[in-house]
Amino acid sequence: MKRLVALAALFGAGLLLAGGLAATGVADVTTTETVPVTTTVSETTTAPATTVVTTVEQTTTQKVHPKPATTASTSSESSTPTWVWIALGILAAAVIGLAVALLSGRGGISAEEKQRRLEAATATWAAQGWALVNQTPGSATMSRGQDVMVVSVDDKGQVEARSVARP
Repeated sequence: MKRLVALAALFGAGLLLAGGLAATGVADVTTTETVPVTTTVSETTTAPATTVVTTVEQTTTQKVHPKPATTASTSSESSTPTWVWIALGILAAAVIGLAVALLSGRGGISAEEKQRRLEAATATWAAQGWALVNQTPGSATMSRGQDVMVVSVDDKGQVEARSVARP
């Protein structure tokens, strides 16, 4: 049972973490792209019977940061108010607590099971020489010589035997 609760808590924490990372946009993408640029410069100078043509070629590297395609304006803030997140956290804790309370079996055992366990315990003590003096629906008084004890079964099904003084 403890493992199931721990697994549920771990799952919930993972969901909250994933939602927080998605809301803040931590996973932005940056790409680098190399674009060759060629520039041709022609210079013509007029001199007596001379024409000079010069070609300059240059390659540059440029980093491109693509922006995500969105229909609304880009904002790093969440549009959900803080009080909503707090309320959701409290609600999640309440649901987990309720599930643990329901699954832990707080109701105890039935009256029939309680009586069956009491009869089994008194039979065991009787086999060891104890005599049944009185029995009620949850406890029994037994004696052996000068010794007296009360055998009882609690709501969880635990059997208890304790010595008492003889009246």
